[in-house]
Amino acid sequence: MAKVAFLGLGVMGYPMAGHLVKAGHEVTVYNRTAAKSAAWAKQHGGRAAPTPAEAAKGADFVMACVGNDDDLRAVCLGKDGAFAGMASGAVFVDHTTVSARVTRELAAIAAGDGIGYVDAPVSGGQAGAENGVLSVMCGGETDVYGRAEPVIAAYARICRRLGDTGAGQLAKMVNQICIAGLVQGLSEGLAFAEKAGLDIEELVEVISQGAAGSWQMANRHKTMKDGKFDYGFAVDWMRKDLGICLATAEENGASLPVTALVDQFYKDVQKMGGGRWDTSSLMARLRKLG
Repeated sequence: MAKVAFLGLGVMGYPMAGHLVKAGHEVTVYNRTAAKSAAWAKQHGGRAAPTPAEAAKGADFVMACVGNDDDLRAVCLGKDGAFAGMASGAVFVDHTTVSARVTRELAAIAAGDGIGYVDAPVSGGQAGAENGVLSVMCGGETDVYGRAEPVIAAYARICRRLGDTGAGQLAKMVNQICIAGLVQGLSEGLAFAEKAGLDIEELVEVISQGAAGSWQMANRHKTMKDGKFDYGFAVDWMRKDLGICLATAEENGASLPVTALVDQFYKDVQKMGGGRWDTSSLMARLRKLG
């Protein structure tokens, strides 16, 4: 059992921190909105701290799950940042989806203070966080990862080190690239089926057992059919992630034509007022097009 700080109590971080308590760890939380930290502490019996530095004092591990590169820098750096409160030998684990560039930048700063660093973005959405079955993709030094893995296990179905610092973020980019194309294909297929007069439930029951089957088909086809798009990862966040993918592709020379196209489709969804809809709302765009 370890002393753990958790920074960021959004739809992912709130339940993830709760799983750490259930696993027997001593947990202190920080959130930009203090009321949410207080509510979490009341529910789970942990402690709330007013700053990342205070949360990190005495912690063996500091986990973060915030919004973007700038948010991550804000909770790590400065006199109130987590690094200021962490002792040499402690480990920082970042579950935020950010650029590999900021990951390497912060890992280098942490190393200068004797702090270990693991980039560990997650996949599985809100449901995966709530049920403790996230897929966690990690980068960092082998020994540092080895220390962190048993703690991450509190909310992971699978956790793997995929390489040195930044490898976790690069793996998460692959994850988002694959999802973007898949959801667009599923949306087009279901929209075509509607136009063709096919029964969606009967259709999916058949094709999901073959090569077309996917997690998205199994878990999103009903809500897509019903036009309900408040069950998962928001379009605004997906566009943030795809922006990271496309920028990294410019750096490494990868070609991402489908990803770039789907990113523009999500931009259309934002213009429809769907920034907070989940990513399956590409279906709504196709319906609007007729």
